[in-house]
Amino acid sequence: MNARSPLTAFRLDAGIALAHASPSHSSPVDLDSPAWEVVTDLTLVKALTTHPSTPLRDAEDQMIAGGVRMLFVVGDADVLAGLVTSTDLHGDRQMRAVSDRGLHYADLVVGDVMTPLDALDAVDFDELRDATVGDLIATLRHLGRNHMLVVQAATHATPRRMRAVISRSQIERQLGVPIVVTPVARTYAEIEQALHEA
Repeated sequence: MNARSPLTAFRLDAGIALAHASPSHSSPVDLDSPAWEVVTDLTLVKALTTHPSTPLRDAEDQMIAGGVRMLFVVGDADVLAGLVTSTDLHGDRQMRAVSDRGLHYADLVVGDVMTPLDALDAVDFDELRDATVGDLIATLRHLGRNHMLVVQAATHATPRRMRAVISRSQIERQLGVPIVVTPVARTYAEIEQALHEA
């Protein structure tokens, strides 16, 4: 058995700065770049989560602290329930909840404004292998969404899981140009919401 050698230790002195994490997706891309260059892979970046009972102000603080504009909403037993965005916290959903239920903003919780799991759009992990940034933009525009999720099929080692997040704002940052996405209502609830916003 080899003997272990201690590392050379030293005392710290003034003038040492903290290292800062580099954004994982900071390199510029173009429309023909591989899609994975603009996708946030949840096996490399920890997903930030909140609970449906979290007050909206606390959820906003979580977003600010994490430098994100979206949180996964996880219920009891770590079951994914949906997601909440910064737009949800201050948009029409919270205004309607205040108006319809006679509540104050301080009384609202994430569950009042989040997008439930069955209203979220996702693409298959395997389909991203040959996709480009341009393909992702076309998909976001087609769906009228700012975020899209990536689901990976079950394997012998892992269950079916949420593998990655695609974000319009992330693509814009790396592409260096704004991307216009027009919301598309596809369910009765979304049509009703669009009529309220008009």
